[in-house]
Formats: sequence, structure tokens, C-alpha cells
Amino acid sequence: MSKTPVHPNYGFSQSKEEEFAEENFVSPLPRAVLRPNEFVLLDGEWKFAIDPEDKGIQENWYISHNYEKTAHWPGSVETHLASLQQNSPSWQDKIVVWYEREFEKPRHAEIDGQNEALLQLTFGACGYETQVWLNGFLLSTIEGEDKHIGEYTSFSYELEERILRPVNRLTVRIANSMDADITRGKQESHVYKRGGIWYQTFTGAVRSIWLETVERNRLRSRVGVVSIVEDNLVRFNLTTRIHDPGAYKIRLKVFNVDKNPENVKLVAEDEYPIMLEAGQKSQRLVLEIKDAQLWSPENPYLYRLVAQLIDENDYTSEIETKFGLRKFEARGNRIFLNHKQVYLDGILYQPGNASYRQIQQHLYAMKELGCNLVRIHIAGVDPRIYKLADKIGILLWVEVPSPHRSSSKSRANHKDELFRMLALIGTHPSVVIWSLYNEDWGAQDIATNPQTRQYIMDMYHYMQIAYPQFLVVDNDGWQHISFEGKLKSDLLTAHLYTPDAEHWRRLLDDLTAGKMESVAAFPLVVGDPFFYRKQVPLIVSEWGGFGFADYGGPKDDGARTQQIRLFKEELRKRPIAGDVYTQATNIEEEQNGIIDFETGELKVPAGLLASGTSEEK
Repeated sequence: MSKTPVHPNYGFSQSKEEEFAEENFVSPLPRAVLRPNEFVLLDGEWKFAIDPEDKGIQENWYISHNYEKTAHWPGSVETHLASLQQNSPSWQDKIVVWYEREFEKPRHAEIDGQNEALLQLTFGACGYETQVWLNGFLLSTIEGEDKHIGEYTSFSYELEERILRPVNRLTVRIANSMDADITRGKQESHVYKRGGIWYQTFTGAVRSIWLETVERNRLRSRVGVVSIVEDNLVRFNLTTRIHDPGAYKIRLKVFNVDKNPENVKLVAEDEYPIMLEAGQKSQRLVLEIKDAQLWSPENPYLYRLVAQLIDENDYTSEIETKFGLRKFEARGNRIFLNHKQVYLDGILYQPGNASYRQIQQHLYAMKELGCNLVRIHIAGVDPRIYKLADKIGILLWVEVPSPHRSSSKSRANHKDELFRMLALIGTHPSVVIWSLYNEDWGAQDIATNPQTRQYIMDMYHYMQIAYPQFLVVDNDGWQHISFEGKLKSDLLTAHLYTPDAEHWRRLLDDLTAGKMESVAAFPLVVGDPFFYRKQVPLIVSEWGGFGFADYGGPKDDGARTQQIRLFKEELRKRPIAGDVYTQATNIEEEQNGIIDFETGELKVPAGLLASGTSEEK
């Protein structure tokens, strides 16, 4: 296969013409970490069948079935049903669909003989429940799942040589339901029905699927980065995948990034001998980058990391990614980036079923509004979005897509989703804040159930230790957890909605005075008593919503501009560390956006959400 792509479904994933690639076409693979290998996208027309009685497994559809319909991958189940002139919301409990296609065994999988290479199949995202067969053999993910649960993150299969054929048949079964224990975000369920702030499901084959050659012994495409800016150190957390145990070396090289190739220089390098057993293992390595430049929204400076795993025969596998050095922290009631106080001018963003191109337009528009922070609201997005935020300089607040019911099953699903997201997002300097839950969706018993609070506290403590580069919010909006008077959240956040200016001032005064009751819809803190006393930063993490029917306020863009400006001024008069305006674009019945969803054009003046200063007040 040629290393010069002649078709959008074939390519070489190392970006040798990186600037050209970023500016002129979209990288087809939804991931942030690259490897110098060839890939084959399996996007396109697939055979398709609805399984209304869920009898496909019993009837061995993965061995043989007459598929009479076709559907495009990627594309949601709901879109496919609509194209077949079936009412897409018609499934009110569960739907099962099957996809199948053939592919020729890629020629590059056969080169060199060998033990070093194997073929890997990766789903950019698919769900909620996915099972995969190759030539009739049920596959297990690298993590050992026969059935993958979730819809927002990628998962992969290693394809054993013994089951590969010259022409291969790939069969995928996807089951979707209204199960409230699944991490659903704002897609409707048995608990929260569509309408208002709850949306139609958008499920199934929602991202690309591809084949690529990988080494048997390799670094996986996930890198965690923690900066120790005071000492010019970077801590890399790498994941090894080993089939042949033995002595290896990991070599790290860091280069500066410059549009002129002649200015690109090696700025740091080190090598680490390591004995590795078979299986998967995480390993922390620290590298010094002298006179390091720091990443910030004003100067989104990125370095390029090349990480190599080298065996005893000097056979090398390689991955590369970009990263930035930055320190984001809470001190008292203020937030600091790289030791400089910063005010978070944020906006709430719900991408819904927007394409990558649309999200790209939205991000540029939000920056034009004067935002230095975007809160991606309980949704898993295309990983290329995080890369774009790194590049253009936007801070991101990300959230685990919430289940809709509090139970041991929902907590297990939530934990799995959190860990998958962390593994894939730990590279990005733009990601600075995480929410575990939002407005106790999926944790409705947070005030009464010690098990629910204990789980959230456990995840908060885990992230403090394993991911110190992030600030973590336990339950955004209200009902934060206090244990022995210690808040189990790095930020005290509140959702405050009112169109009335006088009421707005009173709410802000009560919040900054440390009042815990009657500020938001529920008490700000549950568990043990908590005494604010300016211990943590205050963030008004949702406000405005002007134009949404249930929130009230002006619907005309001119009047909305004036009200936003007035409310924003009141925020900055008080010791508040940041705010998040609701919201960026319209989505279904939430008609309160200030950016056009289709074009990315602003409905209000540029710079409206910028504070204009980061000086302490």
C-alpha cells in the first residue's frame, strides 16, 4: 500500500506535513496520539439489518445472514431508521441492529514475516452496547471485553492471524436501550424523557472505524502529561502492551514545534531501561525540558513528543503526540495558571450531533466572544476537539456523561467511562477541570445515601493522586460533598438562573457571603457542615440562559447583549473566580444560544463575555 494517500479511506497516520494537514483537511482518525503506520478506514456503506425481536445471536447472524438493507458508517442508528422511513424515536425501550461488511486483508499486514506486527481494529466510538465478530469468531477488546458498554470513547481489538482470511467478514451487533444506568449524558432515558433540556438519542456507529498495523510489543496510543513547571520537568504516563516479555528500553524525545522545519530542534531526550512482563502496564517517566515555554490561552505553546519502545534486538515501536507545560491550581478562593491569577470567562457548550467541522467553527466563535474557558457539558466529543483547543488556546472543562439513576450498576458504568476518558484525554494542556457529576443526575440520592457520597469521594481522591494536573468538581451546581468539614471538590460551584437584575445581585451577595441555603435550587453542600470562609474558589458555573422558555429574560439579541453585559459586570464586582454563561448554541428545545449552530456566526458582539482583565478584585 502506498504511503501517499490516494483515497480518503487509506492513509499514513504520521503527520509529516502537519501544518498543511491541519489547515487544509481534517485528519480522518479521531485520536490525539499518532503512530507511524498505515491505516485503512472502514467507513462507508455497510450491510445493515434491524433485529426487532433480538434473535440475531440465537440465529447465528454473525455466521450467516441475508442483509437486505445498507447504512453508512459512521451514522447514528436513529439516522439509519429515519432513512428507512421508520420513525427514529419509535424505539421506546430497546433496539438491536447489525452491520456487516467485507474487507481484504491489508497487504501491509503481511510484510516482513513476522512476529513484530499484528492487525488492530479500532472503533472511534460506538454503543451503547457493541459486540464484534470476525469471520464468525467473537472478538474481545484489548481490555478483555466480549461486550463493550459505552458510547463516547474508542476501543480496540487485536486480530489474531489464525482467524484472518484473504477476504474477511466483519460483523457488528449494536444494542441501544433507555437504560438509566448507562452513561448517557443528556440523551433521553426511562428517567429523563426527551423535551426541554433532554434530547433525542444519537447512538450506534457514531465515529469512524479503522484497521492499522501495530507492533506486538508497543506503546499504546495514550499519554498522560503532568507538568512540574517550577523545575522544568514533565511527567509522562505511558502504557505498554507486551506479548513477548523481556528487557526493553523506552526512549523519549521532545522537539519544539515551528512552521519552518529548519527551526525544529531536539530540546530534550532520555532513555529508560525497563523489564516488562506480558500484558499491559502503566509506567511513569520524568524528563527535564530546560528553559521550557509554558502553555496558556494567550500563548498556546506546544512541544512534540516522540516515544519509542525498543526491544533487545533494537526493534522499535513509536508513538508521537503534542503536549504543553502548564500548571492550573486553586489557591484560597482564586485560580492560577502558571502562577498567574486568572479569571475564567466561560461558556457552556453542548455539541449534540454537530460534525467536527461545526464544532471547529463553534470553538473559534467562542474564543471570539472573549471566552478563555469552554465547559463541554456531559458529552464525550471527538478527540480532535481537544487537539484543536490545545492549538488555539482554550481552557476546557470536561464532564463524565452522566447515568440517569443512582445505583451500584450506574456507578460501575460511570467509573468505567471516567477511566476510559482519562486515558484518552490526559495528554492535553487545554483540559483543566473535570466534573464527576452534574446537578446530581445519576446521583439523585447524594444527600441521603452514604454509598453514593463515598463513591464520589473515592473518585475525587483517586484523581487528586493520579491526575494532579486537573481541578475536580464532585457534583457541579449544588449539593457538593463535605466530609468532616472538608469539601470534596476543588471548586464550590453554583448554578444560578434568574432574568431579574436585583435578584441576581442578591444571589451573588449570598453566594460570596458563604450562604449555603437558598442560593441555588438545592443546598450548596451536603454531608457534614461546611464553612466557606473563602477556602475554595467560587464559580458560577451556569447562569443566563436568556431566551430559553423556562429561564425567561430577553429574546431579542440586542436586549440579550445588554443583559449579559450587566450580569457579567455584577459577577466581576465580587470575589468570584469565574463564570460560565449558558449557552453557546441552540440545541433542540434549548433555544438560548448566542452562536449560530450551522455557520458559527455570532448573534451578539465579539468580546461580550471577556472580562478584559485578570487583576485581582
